[in-house]
Amino acid sequence: MRRRERLGEGQLEVLRYAQDHHPVTVRQVAEYLAESRGLTRTTALNVMERLREKGYLQRESINGVYHYSPVQTKPQLMQDLVRSFVQQALGGSLEPFVAYLAEEARLTDAEAERLRQRVRDLQERQEGEER
Repeated sequence: MRRRERLGEGQLEVLRYAQDHHPVTVRQVAEYLAESRGLTRTTALNVMERLREKGYLQRESINGVYHYSPVQTKPQLMQDLVRSFVQQALGGSLEPFVAYLAEEARLTDAEAERLRQRVRDLQERQEGEER
């Protein structure tokens, strides 16, 4: 996947909304943003078009109305955003993130078990690469 530009807070909010409600129209997003943040339809359109230009959304005209959908699935998007965060904000080091998980994060039992399984999978993969 090509490297994408960073997303601002408002863009992330619109992208999460689009992920959860796609396909969406500018009107739907504008109504959501008006209610949640007091923003206008023009703002919604501008944000959605920027997300499209950055490669996060695609649009299709249906009966003369653009419908926007995410380019990636939500899990793919989340992994891409985390990768970008680790590379850009943490300089590629996972240590600060792991420290956060260990010291501050409040995980449910199910989340903690999924995390343990991920670590086991990582260890097995690394052991397989060493052979």
